[in-house]
Amino acid sequence: MLVILDWDGTVCNSEARIVSCMQRASDRVGLPVLEPAAIGNIIGLGLPEAISALFPEAHSEQRDRLRACYAEEWLAARVEPVALFDGVLATLDHLLGAGHTLAVATGKSRRGLNREFEEHGIGHLFAASRCADETASKPDPRMLSELLAETSCDVRDAVMVGDTEYDLRMASAINMASIGVSYGVHSRERLDECRPHQIIDHFAELLEWPPLVA
Repeated sequence: MLVILDWDGTVCNSEARIVSCMQRASDRVGLPVLEPAAIGNIIGLGLPEAISALFPEAHSEQRDRLRACYAEEWLAARVEPVALFDGVLATLDHLLGAGHTLAVATGKSRRGLNREFEEHGIGHLFAASRCADETASKPDPRMLSELLAETSCDVRDAVMVGDTEYDLRMASAINMASIGVSYGVHSRERLDECRPHQIIDHFAELLEWPPLVA
């Protein structure tokens, strides 16, 4: 089975860093410094889409400047790598050992995801990946369709795993199975409204979903 994973909030515990970098960047640009909950709500979208949602009043020059400042803040914060959630490495190894294929569908940029792959040394585990700056941003399902095509996988043999409604909605749009994770940025109640096949509270619980049981 093809297991497609969101990154931020599902594999990587990066919410606090994303929030703090956006707050510092918006302050530098002269835009409002938003509350963590407001910023957390847009995690998973591509950066341009996230900025448009957070600051609809900003003009194009401010948005471009904010994108640049956010990237600078993120790079400055990389002194200490963002941690993976507990159980991620062991679970990925188990899934691969059981014959499943892994992929990533993320709102990060390609450059950002490649840095994360390098920092954690796990890029080789994934057969394919799609980033928001390469295709349409979530919740558009295009990145899922492209991953299916690249891996020659039928949608009936794939599952999307993510912590936001954006992940679950794009899976639903192409009738792909989905699993929500409750420990990320969107609440269990919000995920449940998207009718995923299952909601898990720990990454390792992926191994308990019947289609993935070895």
